[in-house]
Amino acid sequence: MNILMIHPHDLFSEEEPWTVRIMNIACELKKKGENVKIVFFPLITDKEKRRFNLNGIEFVPLSRRVGLRNLLGNIKILLGESDWADTIHFQKCHHYSAIPAVIAAHITKKPLHYDWDDWEVKIFHYSARQPLLIGIFMRVLERFIPLLCDTISVSSRRLSEECQKYKIPKEHIYPAPVGADLEMFHPRTSGVRVREKYNISGSVVTYIGQLHGGQYAEQFIKAVKIVLNQKQNVCFMVVGHGYRLPELMKLSEELDVAKNLIFTRSIPHDEISLYIAAADITIACFEDNDITRCKSPLKIAEYLASGKPIVASDVGEVKYMLGGAGILTLPGDPEDLARGILKLLEDEPLKIRLGKKARMRALDIYN
Repeated sequence: MNILMIHPHDLFSEEEPWTVRIMNIACELKKKGENVKIVFFPLITDKEKRRFNLNGIEFVPLSRRVGLRNLLGNIKILLGESDWADTIHFQKCHHYSAIPAVIAAHITKKPLHYDWDDWEVKIFHYSARQPLLIGIFMRVLERFIPLLCDTISVSSRRLSEECQKYKIPKEHIYPAPVGADLEMFHPRTSGVRVREKYNISGSVVTYIGQLHGGQYAEQFIKAVKIVLNQKQNVCFMVVGHGYRLPELMKLSEELDVAKNLIFTRSIPHDEISLYIAAADITIACFEDNDITRCKSPLKIAEYLASGKPIVASDVGEVKYMLGGAGILTLPGDPEDLARGILKLLEDEPLKIRLGKKARMRALDIYN
């Protein structure tokens, strides 16, 4: 089968690391003997329209420039690619990719699959600094695009419920939570190099995530302050980058925890496993809102696969993902998050038990 996959971001930029999902899906399809092409939208414009092959997958870069002429050009290219395809797969409701995907599929009469992995409109209104009209346009697209597709995969039960509200038949909805590469993320992976790089000798508590809107690293930093009031010989690490980094670094200074808190900035995804391996405890803290209720957080799948004890906020898919392989805390509550961290710091046998259970959970489901 020939499968055309369309993703609205740059698959090869550290500025947009959330492209891991589509790359992993494409690689798994390739392993199963399918022919795969991926259309993507690079940030650097001089890379546009230069096709290339990588690991047996053809990559087709298109432009995300605003304008009718560019939109029509993308539709024309996708029409040609759709003639090759037996089925078309696309992610997210960004207009410059979703509209050409839907139009091309309907004109060429090819089956269309929508991978709905986040509630994009909610994220936009939480974080974006763009005109209100764009948000309204995204809301319309995200509401009606599911109705134009033959099948839909969803990363959470909440998104499945939204699909059913739209009167989409249950048999057309497929659960597709995130998964981790079980070879890359493994309990045997060594974190020594990371510990040596930052001169760490004691316990390490690590938060991994993009430092953009819809992320909640400030909860972690506030919890750091509470933990340090009781335990001094602990190192904390925030692995990730984003526009909120200066704000979070300032918060760490104001709370007087900067000397115990490392901000790594941007780390390539193929090195994230080393940072998880260096951790004794891993963190996934969230607020309780429409964004977090819809997620199956990738960081949790990777923590599980790495066999690490986890402290996470009890919201959305998190409780089901952990399956008892971690400590659940109240969402949006740094004090409860700190209590969970302290519990693991003080109970080595519990850490070991939860780490083993985490790996089994990944092997069973989040692979």
